[in-house]
Amino acid sequence: MTQKNLLLDEGPAYVPLADRLRPKSLAEVVGQDHVLGDGGFITRCVRAGKPASIVLWGPPGCGKTTLARLYAQAFGARFIQLSAVFSGVKDLRAAVEEAAAHRSQQATVLFVDEIHRFNKAQQDAFLPYVEDGTVILVGATTENPSFELNNALLSRVQVLTLKELTVSALDTLLARAEAVMGPMPVTEDGRAALVGMANGDGRYLLGLVEAVYHIAPEEQLSADDLNKLLSQKSALYDRAGEGHYNLISALHKSVRGSDPDASLYWFCRMLEGGEDPLFIARRLIRMASEDIGLADPQALPQCIAARDAYHTLGSPEGELMLAQAVIYLALAPKSNATYTAYKAARKAAEQSGEMNPPKVILNAPTKLMKSEGYGDGYQYDHDTPHAFSGQNYFPDGMRRPRFYQPVERGFERDMGKRVQYFDKLRKELNKSK
Repeated sequence: MTQKNLLLDEGPAYVPLADRLRPKSLAEVVGQDHVLGDGGFITRCVRAGKPASIVLWGPPGCGKTTLARLYAQAFGARFIQLSAVFSGVKDLRAAVEEAAAHRSQQATVLFVDEIHRFNKAQQDAFLPYVEDGTVILVGATTENPSFELNNALLSRVQVLTLKELTVSALDTLLARAEAVMGPMPVTEDGRAALVGMANGDGRYLLGLVEAVYHIAPEEQLSADDLNKLLSQKSALYDRAGEGHYNLISALHKSVRGSDPDASLYWFCRMLEGGEDPLFIARRLIRMASEDIGLADPQALPQCIAARDAYHTLGSPEGELMLAQAVIYLALAPKSNATYTAYKAARKAAEQSGEMNPPKVILNAPTKLMKSEGYGDGYQYDHDTPHAFSGQNYFPDGMRRPRFYQPVERGFERDMGKRVQYFDKLRKELNKSK
C-alpha cells in the first residue's frame, strides 16, 4: 500500500489528516503551554473541577476548536457546537433547552465558533444561561474581543489569548503526521519550507503535508519544488479589522523609534497583506508632521513626493518610492514639538473661545469701527527696524502662553534660536514702551 493510499483507505469516508491527528487529550495540544501548563488557567480549572466560561482568542489553526472539545471532555461535560456564521437565536434557544434538560445529570459546554459574528442582541441572549450555569460558554474568535464582544458578555467570561504555533510546535505536528503516514517525501530544506509556508497555522500545515503525500509519494521534494507546487498561507491581515491597526501601529512606532529595518519590515508586511499603498502613504505623511515636524522640514515633502510618485507609477514600481520615504522618516531627527504645540493651542482655543482679538490688530473698514479704536496703534512690522514690532497678538487679558517648544535636534535647533531671538527682542521693545 503506498503512502498516498493510506490517506484514502482508512474507511468508507475520507477523513482529512488534520482531523485524524486531532489531539485526544489536553496533554497532546501543542503550542499553548501558557494556558495548559502547570500554572495555566485551563489546567487550574480542571484541577479544581470548576469549569469557567471562556473565550478563546487566537489566529486560525492554533487549536481553538480542539481545545474547546477537550475542555468539555476534561469535565465530562456534554458538548454542543454552534457556528455564529450559520446559527441564530433559534439555534441558541434549542441548545439551551437541550442543556437544561440534561442539567441535573451532566454539565453542557456550548461552543460558539466565530462568536464575534453574533450581534449585540444575540450576544445578550447568552447572558442569563451563562450566569445561572445552564451552559458553560466557550467562544472562539480570531478578532479582538475588546472590539467585537459587548461588555456584558466580557464581564462573564475569561478571555484566553492563544498563540500562533511556533516552529517547534509545527515540527511536533510533522512528526505526528510521519508516525501515521511514514517518512515525508521531502528533503531537509523542503521540511523547513513546509513549516515556513504554514505561517504558524497547524491546520494549514497538515493540509500541506497531506498534499505532499498525494502528489509525490515516491519523490524527495526540495524547498524549490514545494514553492512551485504549493501555495504559502497568506499573512494574517484583515484590512478592516485589528490586524490592520496592529501593523500600522507597528510601522508608526518603528519609524518613531528610528529603526529603518523594522520600519521596512512592517511596511512590507502590510503590502503582503494586501493593504492599499495609498493608505500607508497617508499615514507616512502624518508621521512626517507628528514625529519629525520641523526637526527635518524635508520629511513632509519627501512623503508627499512619494505619494505622488506612487500615483504616477502605480504598482509594483510605486512601492519603492514609499519604501524610500519609510527609510527617510526612520532616520530623520525626531521631534513632536509641532504636534504637542498644536494640541496645546487647540486646548487653549477651546477654553478661551469667547475672547476677542485685541482691537489693535483688527481692520477698521468703517468710520464707526475706527471710532471704536479698531486698528488704533497697530504697527506694521515691516516698517520697524527689525521687521518685528513685538506687539501682543493674543486677546486682551489673556496671559501669554508658550505652545511651541522646539527640541535640540535637527533643524529645530535653529528654530529654537529664532524663538529665543524674538523672545529677547519682544522684551526689549516692550521695556522701551
